[in-house]
Amino acid sequence: MAFQFTDQNIEETIATGKPVVVDFWATWCGPCMALAPIIDELAEQYKDQVIIGKYNCDEETDFATENRIMGLPTLLFFKDGKATKIRLSGSQTRAKIEEKIQELLSL
Repeated sequence: MAFQFTDQNIEETIATGKPVVVDFWATWCGPCMALAPIIDELAEQYKDQVIIGKYNCDEETDFATENRIMGLPTLLFFKDGKATKIRLSGSQTRAKIEEKIQELLSL
């Protein structure tokens, strides 16, 4: 199961320095709902290497605003406590997300 990010825990989670993937989503977003099981599966698969979680943009707003999230779903990738240049927007395949996770781990 994917980690549940909130405005209260996201900064401290990223600050640990571990690789982090944040899925920005909303319940009304069809592509987000289609992506949800993939995110959960990847969170389980990479649980020892990467913190993979979901940030509900209906319930939380501060971190999404800070990171200029304009469309959903959007995935941001963090490492060593900082945002990387890796970013995915819109519907994605499992293979594409895994490719970006591997890229994150190689940074």
